[in-house]
Amino acid sequence: MSTSTSRQHVCAALTLALSTIALSRAEAQIKPLTDREVAEIRAMSTIYRRALLSCSAEEYADLFATPGCYFGSSSRGEVREREQLMEMVLGYDRCHQKPASPSAGPLVPPTPPIIEASPEGAQARIVNSKGGGYYDDVYVRTPSGWRFKSRNVVSDAEVAAKLTTQDFIEIRQLAGDDHGHYENLYGDHDHFSPRGAPAGKDKRPFRTSGLRLTPMAEGVRGVAYLRNNGGRYDDLYVKTPDGWRIKERVYTPPIAK
Repeated sequence: MSTSTSRQHVCAALTLALSTIALSRAEAQIKPLTDREVAEIRAMSTIYRRALLSCSAEEYADLFATPGCYFGSSSRGEVREREQLMEMVLGYDRCHQKPASPSAGPLVPPTPPIIEASPEGAQARIVNSKGGGYYDDVYVRTPSGWRFKSRNVVSDAEVAAKLTTQDFIEIRQLAGDDHGHYENLYGDHDHFSPRGAPAGKDKRPFRTSGLRLTPMAEGVRGVAYLRNNGGRYDDLYVKTPDGWRIKERVYTPPIAK
């Protein structure tokens, strides 16, 4: 079993445990958050923004409850490993062009988000752009304080297409991306592939963990490279009355060497 898969199982076990706790809390009452807890969770957005814009990879990764819990988006996949969280931050163009400015660009809204108690600990939806794009957050208590259990990003275009975090979760489950079947991808924005050299030799920036998704007019396109295979799937997913389905799956075998 790969390290990635085993860590996903850790988070799966954590999720199962949290689900059990959730049922107990639901039968009684979810413990409300204190003012101090709300302040601590809100402070995470400030730290997140600073770490992201200043390319502070370790500080960014420290915000996530690892192993196994994750940052997610359509183009980035579900990034569950500390090393990949750090690589993702360092892969942004600004980290290689000029010194980053922590004051550049509004990544969090000026109005504090509404943070609510939840079975996992806490949750919030944080609008981060004028087009309605948002962070979909779940927070958990850890011995080191509050951390992200998950932070999913839904873009303006995805909001306009009426896509949600749950849609992307369901597509990944349908495609098998939650089982560690697919390789991480490296390269530029339009040309990417699995690492083609021993660790430390392939210097291309990290792009995607597993399945890379792109919303289109006809549905959602997916690209996934099979782990330890070299071939890839090019998929088209469509939403039906019975949920998401694979409309098209094309397999491209690995190039013979």
